[in-house]
Amino acid sequence: MPQKEQQARVTIDQLLEKAGWHLCDADEANIHISRGVAVREFPLQSGHGFADYLLYVDGAAAGIIEAKREGVTLSGAETQASKYAEGLPEGLPAWRRPLPFAYQSTGLETRFTNGLDPAPRARPVFAFHKPELLAEKLGSQPGQVREVSQAPKTFLGALQQMPPLKEEGLWPAQIKAITNLEQSLRENRPRALIQMATGSGKTFTSISFIYRLLKFAGARRILFLVDRGNLGDQTLKEFQQYVSPYNNFKFSEEYIVQRLSSNTLDTTARVCICTIQRMYSMLKGRDMPEDLDEVSSLDLEYAASLGDDSGHSRRSPDKARGERGAELPDGAMSTAESPATPYGDLLRSPEPIEYNPNMPIETFDIIVTDECHRSIYNLWAQVLEYFDAYLIGLTATPNKQTFGFFHQNLVMEYPHEQAVADGVNVNYDVYRIKTQITEGGSKVEAGYYVEQQDRETREKRWQELDEDLEYQAKQLDRDVVTPDQIRTVVRAFRDKLFTE
Repeated sequence: MPQKEQQARVTIDQLLEKAGWHLCDADEANIHISRGVAVREFPLQSGHGFADYLLYVDGAAAGIIEAKREGVTLSGAETQASKYAEGLPEGLPAWRRPLPFAYQSTGLETRFTNGLDPAPRARPVFAFHKPELLAEKLGSQPGQVREVSQAPKTFLGALQQMPPLKEEGLWPAQIKAITNLEQSLRENRPRALIQMATGSGKTFTSISFIYRLLKFAGARRILFLVDRGNLGDQTLKEFQQYVSPYNNFKFSEEYIVQRLSSNTLDTTARVCICTIQRMYSMLKGRDMPEDLDEVSSLDLEYAASLGDDSGHSRRSPDKARGERGAELPDGAMSTAESPATPYGDLLRSPEPIEYNPNMPIETFDIIVTDECHRSIYNLWAQVLEYFDAYLIGLTATPNKQTFGFFHQNLVMEYPHEQAVADGVNVNYDVYRIKTQITEGGSKVEAGYYVEQQDRETREKRWQELDEDLEYQAKQLDRDVVTPDQIRTVVRAFRDKLFTE
């Protein structure tokens, strides 16, 4: 066997073991030693060769893995895997024939086909599923040959038979968003983007389609990602207040909704609400201070970009207020002076997410990410792509990167102008207030003391400037904050509000 293919199989073995599979060779196989058994080099019927791995679930064959060397394009391996799935020798216990589950893997890249789905097709997955999930998908007694019609409906299959949407209590835009999203899911499109203006009911729309996916499509668990913890609290309240138009029960009377403020997932919860940084910390197996939930994911992403491999910050001060009301931009601090912190340890970079058996890829069927334009980059994109789940993005302000991440699948576009025209939102007028600092920046002279706040620890300390420090207008409220300038703007707005 070529060295690269052998290395691929070593990696595949490791991934299978992490996912709870017992590995053995064909000549020493005990298919009852564990709930999931992966048998290497299993001989198939004449003309079908050997299955690189034959997967047994509860003592009956359920699927195969076609192993390829690193660098091979897996799309061409699907046909070969299908051939193997049809070549199981007669007399062997099997869940159904041909085998329902097929993987193709190089160890670095893996694709999965669920033959129980209508119009099955391969999709990329981060790792292998646990045997328990495949058993759940099969949903029958082990050791019996089953036809597709006898297997329980998959999520995709149930989507094809969703009952009509009850439209009372929904605005036309919300009806269109839900209808279009469900059609996208029926077409098995893995990502969808909903653009709705702020204030036009994105969250209520989300809860409405989440309820339907739980009740009628059999979704096992849904993750709702928010940008900050306080938004998670608001979202939880909206879930609790939602009343089903189908039976008049409150959402929380039918389904457990968990607002994650620690790294413990309630396995009975059907909806989990948390920040993306919280989910990142859970996948990394690291504790995260609760107050970090209140930091925007964009700010955390930026902080991570400043760190070195040891978890220290290369640039420590974030914002510092001077005696004249000016603020310092980020200053230089040696890594020796900046202590390691839980903040820095959590976001230590570079450190890609690896498979976590305590949070397997099948933990969620659907991920809804609010303010998704903030969560699709670098550090956070790993979280979204880890789970074997449909991704649904919500935003009022998408950009071209957002459209690209969601495969250009914009299922709803409802801009502010249309919301105003429909009477859903109230229009606004822009009142611009200019100050000397907003137009031209400013300078803090040497000798003044300024208060510095560490971006990671939030610790504040005073420091004397050794030299003049100038900042540009574009740095204002990004690298620099000037409280006097903010007060000037607020006072001007107060004084002019009812006179102009």
